[in-house]
Amino acid sequence: QVQLVESGGGLVQAGGSLRLSCAASGRTFSSNTMGWFRQAPGKEREFVATITWSAGNTYYADSVKGRFTISRDIAKNTVYLQMNSLKPEDTAVYYCAARNDYGLAYSAIKYDYWGPGTRVTVSS
Repeated sequence: QVQLVESGGGLVQAGGSLRLSCAASGRTFSSNTMGWFRQAPGKEREFVATITWSAGNTYYADSVKGRFTISRDIAKNTVYLQMNSLKPEDTAVYYCAARNDYGLAYSAIKYDYWGPGTRVTVSS
């Protein structure tokens, strides 16, 4: 079983930055893929970014490309999402997810484990 816990959310002004963390525990992750998703009020959960645990390959949603960076620290079993140039439309609850299978994935149904989420609010 895998446990994921996000942290780092909060309130920030437009143009500011936040770094989200996702601490993973419960098993080794040499073949896992990790992802970040978000869900804004009244909207469906959407893909943000994904990274393969071993090779560090990444893929981003067009809406965050060039502003957000996903990374991982294998020794700490932690995945990060560095968010720069934040916009009010980035306001959402951000979820960390883990996938048993290897390979980048941007569909939520391909992920097996989810964290409880951390709220990010960007004021204009």
